[in-house]
Amino acid sequence: MPPRSLEIGPAGIRAARTIEIVRTERGLSQRQLAGRVTALGHPMSNTMLSRIERAQRRCDVDDLVVIAEALHVSAPVLLRGWPAA
Repeated sequence: MPPRSLEIGPAGIRAARTIEIVRTERGLSQRQLAGRVTALGHPMSNTMLSRIERAQRRCDVDDLVVIAEALHVSAPVLLRGWPAA
């Protein structure tokens, strides 16, 4: 079986950009958001978050759900883009 492509598609890129937008609108640094995510039981470093926001790391569904919770938005908002359509 060939290895799975690591290319990030349009939905992943939109989610990455939306995470960054919402985080900055909330006045949070990457370190602060990563701390919130970790406090919710999903260990994440600010480096991991930075790579997600720059679409250099895939944001899996578990990452997406806990990042949304830490930002006080729903996961679909992160997938649709900000402001919510």
